[in-house]
Amino acid sequence: MLSLRRDALLCRRVVFLRDARINTRRCLADAAGSSATSSSSSATPPVSRPEEEKKAAEAWLFADSVFPVRLATWDLRHYIGIFREETILAKLKHILQGVNAHGFELVSLEPHFKDGGVFIHFRYNASEGSSTLEDIEKHVRDQAAKQGGVPSWSGVSRGSIWLVKGHPWREDMHRFASPMLTVAFEGPDVPEESLYRLLRPFGRMQDLRNPSPVPAGSLRFSTIFYNQVRSATIAKNVIHGLAIPSTPSGGRTILRLGYREPLQAHVIRDWIFSHPRIVLPIVVFFLGTLTYTVFDPIRAFMIQGKVQDWFDYKQSRIYRWVRANTVERFALSSVPDGGRSQTTGNVWKEREDAEDAVSRYLSEMPSSVAFVHGPQGSGKSTMLTKILNETGRKALIIDCSQLFKANSDINLVASLADQTGYWPVFRFMDSLNSLIDMASVGLIGQKAGFSTSLTDQVKQVLEVTGTALRKVSASYRQNIQRQVKNAQLQEQRRLEEARKRERIENGEWHDPRLDCIAGNGVMSELGIGDETMDPDYDMAATVGQADSEEERKQKDESRKEAERQQKSIEDVQAVESLPIVILKNFESKGGGKEEVVNVLAQWAATLAESQVAHVIVVSDNRENAKSLTKALPTKPLTSVALEDADTASALSFVQQKLRDAGLDYTFTKQQTAYVERLGGRASDLETLIHKVRSGQDVEEAVEDIIDRGVAELRKNAFGEDADDVKNLPWTREQAWSILKRLSKETEVAYHEVLMDSPFKDNEAALRNMEHAELISITTRNGRPSTIRPGKPVYKYVFERLVNDRIFQATQDITLNEKALAGAEATIRACEEELTVLKQLGSDPNHWLEWRSASSARAAYLFKKMKAAETKIEALEKQNAELKKVLAKGR
Repeated sequence: MLSLRRDALLCRRVVFLRDARINTRRCLADAAGSSATSSSSSATPPVSRPEEEKKAAEAWLFADSVFPVRLATWDLRHYIGIFREETILAKLKHILQGVNAHGFELVSLEPHFKDGGVFIHFRYNASEGSSTLEDIEKHVRDQAAKQGGVPSWSGVSRGSIWLVKGHPWREDMHRFASPMLTVAFEGPDVPEESLYRLLRPFGRMQDLRNPSPVPAGSLRFSTIFYNQVRSATIAKNVIHGLAIPSTPSGGRTILRLGYREPLQAHVIRDWIFSHPRIVLPIVVFFLGTLTYTVFDPIRAFMIQGKVQDWFDYKQSRIYRWVRANTVERFALSSVPDGGRSQTTGNVWKEREDAEDAVSRYLSEMPSSVAFVHGPQGSGKSTMLTKILNETGRKALIIDCSQLFKANSDINLVASLADQTGYWPVFRFMDSLNSLIDMASVGLIGQKAGFSTSLTDQVKQVLEVTGTALRKVSASYRQNIQRQVKNAQLQEQRRLEEARKRERIENGEWHDPRLDCIAGNGVMSELGIGDETMDPDYDMAATVGQADSEEERKQKDESRKEAERQQKSIEDVQAVESLPIVILKNFESKGGGKEEVVNVLAQWAATLAESQVAHVIVVSDNRENAKSLTKALPTKPLTSVALEDADTASALSFVQQKLRDAGLDYTFTKQQTAYVERLGGRASDLETLIHKVRSGQDVEEAVEDIIDRGVAELRKNAFGEDADDVKNLPWTREQAWSILKRLSKETEVAYHEVLMDSPFKDNEAALRNMEHAELISITTRNGRPSTIRPGKPVYKYVFERLVNDRIFQATQDITLNEKALAGAEATIRACEEELTVLKQLGSDPNHWLEWRSASSARAAYLFKKMKAAETKIEALEKQNAELKKVLAKGR
């Protein structure tokens, strides 16, 4: 109670000092005299006591827009202010610490979250004049402006600091901010003009209504209508409790400010919640309309900007000019990039056929999809990058692997949107739409249709992307036409200038401006001077009449030839104007997201068939073309295969790369043999180059690559533990069987592998191995033909694994156990069938034949049993030897 009384007395003293500057000395003396007779004015120091004036006084400031203004119970923004309270108050305290005017000393900061502000309690020296508080207010504002303004929860400073003329009232009732204020008068009514002058500095006012009659015992009040809620919050917290003169005789009125709720605030809300069957369809319609009319054009614009590099500063003319005149001019390297790329390109001669095939596809109007496939590290991305740089075409690249790695539908759509430039994306809307649909089921008995499936969301992104690609093509075509038109106009202007110059030199040019100087009528004939007339014009009629039929034919042929050339140019421009869409790392299974793969394939086929863009699908396996084939059932794919380079090209590539790095490396015969182990796989050759540049020998680098391949293959093909084995799409026996054969042979027949155990027509296991790049399956006449290692270096990796005695013994025992189980099953089946044959007895007609059917079948079964028994004995003997190896442990 004592602290509240002291705050009230100090606030009255502040009011008194401000009134002393505005009113006359007589009013000041009257107010001081009247306040001295009351208990509330006992804190006001008499003017005649200078020793008390030197005492420190206290006052308040109010900083607005520091926190979000809470407008209703459902307004949750104030939690943001609560979370950021410490940071914001620390910034505000830092600003106030720089104020030293009139002995300014910060006492405390008291947040007022509901009105979005902070009350600043401070001490000051009140003996330095009547305008001390105004000076302090000005110094605080200047200090805040120097440091970027008053801190705000949104990061955008738009608030200010105000001197509290009344006294602070921090209440936590459900009286939320509103642009309407009621100013209650505790005393005589205050004139309208005085209220306007007092409240107008806080913001523009729409209206000010005078007090109306009220019941006895109630305070009369005026109503203020501000344009903004911010103005109302400032006025309430600054003016509340202010005592101002209301009558010439010295009477004072205390102003009590409060918010006024709008009339019928919940009518619309109540109607909406009571009519969900009407409101929800309308909301769905308006949201859909808003999306198609507002956001989709923005998204198409952003996608177009991404494809055409509008937002890439490196493509701007200023950046390129600065780079050309600074960095590139003073570059240390004297070898141009073009020469280096040309040298590298000559090394990879095996890529020329593939590059030519892709270039031919890009030089024609698309009718199908180009499918570029090859193992990892075969140079697919390098080839496409080179083609794009040579053609200068704009490309939209979508990495499908990023989509398949997404752990949720929201992240998948967000990844697709990020790669295409689709913006804005409201990720939170998916969860919100699902909640709305769940709520609508309880309200109206069915879903409102807000939530959409993953395929629908992907289709929406791709449809907008297709629209943007059409705009890219149209924009490029317009630019080309504009350039052609400008070139034609320049050529026409040049020819006209040349003709005019020739006529001037021949004295045949007549300036029509002389006609105006000569006059009108008969006098205008004087405009023609001594110039001779143009013989071309004089003889125009004669020549026109004398044209022969042959000359007319020549002119027609020339005109048709020009039209054909123009048509050809337009066709070339139409092809070059099409953007390129590249789908990288395309997989038919898609990590369990087959529906997304099908949507992408259908979209790619639609773009190609509609001739919107050239579509290139890049994959590591030709089997991934199945979904594309389904999307284009009537048209064949433009298939481009990339294989590993031969030995000579691989050696040339490595040597050239080392020379580019400043290493003049000449391979010995032994080093050449080691490099040949890597084959022509670009990724392995790049790894070798990196290791050699790091200081390793060729032999050591190749051995490191093989050792790393052994570790990776052991993990990927056989699994580290039982849980990994369960997740493998093949068995360990199948992997060991094919690996063991490929360690001894360069290739094995595809169908021969399928006929023998442990595959036995299990083609899916081989396809999965090919997909994992453990093996590669070559085709002949459109059918699988042979099986090879997934990489050239894998042949030596397989040999290293097979030569590991412990690992070999473990896998051979497991494989033999499977074979033993199969042989024993064969023997049991033969025994059962022989028992049945014995029960049947002999054939009564056996004397007519050389041997009966039952005896022939029995002989066959005995032979089969003998073969199985021989196999069992051999396998058990082999297992015994292998167990001895395991017992030795090395």
